[in-house]
Amino acid sequence: MYQTALTLVQKLRDHKYEAYLAGGCVRDILLKKEPKDYDIVTNALPDQIEQLFPNSRAVGKHFGVILVVENGHHFEIATFRSDSGYSDGRRPDFVTFTTAEEDAKRRDFTINGLFLDPFTNEIKDFVEGQIDLKEKLIRFIGDAETRINEDHLRILRAIRFKNRLGFRFHPDTYQALKKFAHLANKVAPERIREELNRMLLHPSRVTALRDLDELGLLDIVLPEIAALKGITQPYEYHTEGDVFEHTLMALKSISSHKNLTLIWATLL
Repeated sequence: MYQTALTLVQKLRDHKYEAYLAGGCVRDILLKKEPKDYDIVTNALPDQIEQLFPNSRAVGKHFGVILVVENGHHFEIATFRSDSGYSDGRRPDFVTFTTAEEDAKRRDFTINGLFLDPFTNEIKDFVEGQIDLKEKLIRFIGDAETRINEDHLRILRAIRFKNRLGFRFHPDTYQALKKFAHLANKVAPERIREELNRMLLHPSRVTALRDLDELGLLDIVLPEIAALKGITQPYEYHTEGDVFEHTLMALKSISSHKNLTLIWATLL
């Protein structure tokens, strides 16, 4: 898949366009992890991307994103853009095609705002993402409140990345998550479900649930689990504490295999 991504970047450059690997795949490469997918950013406009790649689909053309199918793999190729207005707390009202730097600055977390030249290994870092990778910090790009109001799901994504990567929250990010936790109730249920599934499938699921609780999110996204707190059990059988702690112990005992049904059954 990586080699195929390189051929797409090279084709864009052969036609005199700027092009880089972007986002999560760059983060994972720098962390010596195998990326699950490879996203590409470029100054080529959506119509130009479609002309270059016949096997493409205009899945997000309005936002400058074209899905390209090559060698059986799917790649998102996106035009550099800046976003304006998020009236629904999810998607920009309109986008402006712009530069690599502006594109990086409109993303969520610094560790996800890195671009990579795969041929020279040069990192384009406009947001100090490499510093936060080294320090193992989850930090919003720019103003945390602005990033959260653009897409409320970022509240849950911050917790998922923090626990999946074994990182910590930057103090400003932590305070913003606590302050705006209530906005999670505006996120569509299916989007919440997807984030929770990703958290629960990872071996760090227990610490993710504790973060949800500490930040005031558990009462919003899983009120039935929050209600387990303070429910006592016979001490001679359950020295671990209340039903909430018992449930977390049960979750922790599940091996890291990805049996989502078993994990949810244990939790509920």
